[in-house]
Amino acid sequence: MAHLKKYLHILKKYWGFDEFRSLQDQIIQSIGSGKDTLGLMPTGGGKSITFQVPALAMEGICLVVTPLVALMKDQVLNLRQKNIKAMAVYSGLTREEINTAYDNCIFGDYKFLYLSPERLSSPLFLEKLVHFKVSMIVVDEAHCISQWGYDFRPSYLKIAELRKELPGVPMLALTATATPQVANDIQERLLFEKKNLFQKSFERENLAYIVRQTDDKLNQLIKIIKSVKGCTVVFVRNRKKTKEYAERLIENGISAHYYHAGLAYKSKDIKQKEWMSDQVQVMVCTNAFGMGIDKPNVRLVVHIDAPDSIEAYFQEAGRAGRDGKKAYAVLLWAPADKIRLKKNVKVSFPEKEVVFRVYNALGNFFQLAAGHGEDSVHDFNMVQFCKAYHFNLLTVFNSLKILQRAGYIEYSEEANLPSRAHFMVQKVELYNFQVKNKQFDSFIKLLLRSYTGFFTEYVLINEQLLAQRANVSVDLIYQYLNKLNHLKIIHYIPHKKTPLIQFIRSREELRYMKLPHEVYRDRKKQYEERVQSVIEYAEYTHVCRSCFLLHYFGQKNKHDCGQCDVCIEKKKRGLSNKQADEIEALLKKTLSTPTAFIQIESALNLPESKWLDIFNWLADNQIIYPLDDGMWQCK
Repeated sequence: MAHLKKYLHILKKYWGFDEFRSLQDQIIQSIGSGKDTLGLMPTGGGKSITFQVPALAMEGICLVVTPLVALMKDQVLNLRQKNIKAMAVYSGLTREEINTAYDNCIFGDYKFLYLSPERLSSPLFLEKLVHFKVSMIVVDEAHCISQWGYDFRPSYLKIAELRKELPGVPMLALTATATPQVANDIQERLLFEKKNLFQKSFERENLAYIVRQTDDKLNQLIKIIKSVKGCTVVFVRNRKKTKEYAERLIENGISAHYYHAGLAYKSKDIKQKEWMSDQVQVMVCTNAFGMGIDKPNVRLVVHIDAPDSIEAYFQEAGRAGRDGKKAYAVLLWAPADKIRLKKNVKVSFPEKEVVFRVYNALGNFFQLAAGHGEDSVHDFNMVQFCKAYHFNLLTVFNSLKILQRAGYIEYSEEANLPSRAHFMVQKVELYNFQVKNKQFDSFIKLLLRSYTGFFTEYVLINEQLLAQRANVSVDLIYQYLNKLNHLKIIHYIPHKKTPLIQFIRSREELRYMKLPHEVYRDRKKQYEERVQSVIEYAEYTHVCRSCFLLHYFGQKNKHDCGQCDVCIEKKKRGLSNKQADEIEALLKKTLSTPTAFIQIESALNLPESKWLDIFNWLADNQIIYPLDDGMWQCK
């Protein structure tokens, strides 16, 4: 109890809350007592609190491993705003920046160091690690370590090796979604001392799951948005569609913005702020939107296009109704969607020879000789690359993902790296420079007034903000920064937004390249199964949507949700989920031998209105099938 009081004090001091949410306190006390812990908490459940609070109560630094650079930056910014010292190291930073960051973590009493999993095996990190006093290791998006997970990443396998360097340091693994198989795999691969799972029910009692069968998705979308008042997110599968749908909604009198990863930072920031403050009702977006965004009053999430996994759908749909009030998650489904999802399997897994050709072309594109290039980072223009080597864009994108899983490269799709600066001289030298170079004095004072920490770390700076404060042009600010950089007074790294490719190992000769079964063959099979689950979710008309989702994640629910489209339809027919299951079992039993259609009703002793929908569903899914003589039989 003494520890709990301390945790509650920290929660109140930094976050202003009086008590923890459901499950948070149990996870915190488990990891706080030194036990390896796995926490399964659906999107919006407050995962970050479960490690930030106990880490602040412990001596030393908390290592947080996550693949999400945007989330890293966001959490570090939020912690710093609370006067908590935090640092992040990710692809795109220079060696000098990374070295400075590590030294600050050793000598500067930092509480959190966020890292991408690839960093864990880098020589520089391992060299510095022996000087860290590590309190705990946190693995976010922990499902990425499981080959059974929907987003397996080989770089996550390196995390277990970290445990050898840090014996006795407890580990907290966190994820929003995991099947029982994935949950077990996570604990085994992270070398948990013993199984220790804390799981929140995935049931969302306030969220109604709806599937609408329609070929006219736009008009159906307009109708739904007008009937459900309040903040809305609409997910589509490509960037072009975000703009198209947003424009059509505006034409129909609905305020809307569109959002995707390719937009300029300023544009994304404005759109996000206006939507967050309810100035705009609808955000039409790709799945790039919403990661880490906690807006509790979203009343409606609509998927124009189904994702390729139940895990992804559950996370995205789960952005609705986080305030506990009634909300809706709607999937618009057409026959073409089934065809598209099945086609995605071939698109997502190009032939192995094609993947190897892409890898070979990358080596040539970056002018890397075989046996060279380990840890090298390169700006990557995919359009230029495809044009030069006559590849299809999607083929290249999916080949890069496979090469990443196989441990050859790391591909950062959108590395948005803000400007940074660090003073290379000490304060006395800087003062002497200012005295001798009056033309720089005012600008240096502006820098020092605007930001802190220049002498100990690389500081994020905004040239536009500096220009506004000095009442000069942005171009003049760039000139001063570049001149000071040239004079070695500061190290200035301008803003850069570009995809990056990092060679994890030296360029391999094609004859030695392999794609292990768990990276290609097994992943392809699992992908096919996940796609099939999405199709079943959309097309099943006799299983409660909530029950379907809970069953997928290994949770049992004894009651229908009573509010999804299936449950509402059952109510109209006077059937419960249990009754529907009983009818299905009776039909299968009746049709275990060839049976005429007219004999089914008498065999079941039920009116046709009760069993016909279930019969049709079984026929559509080829569980029962017609024989040549007009009889029916179950497979």
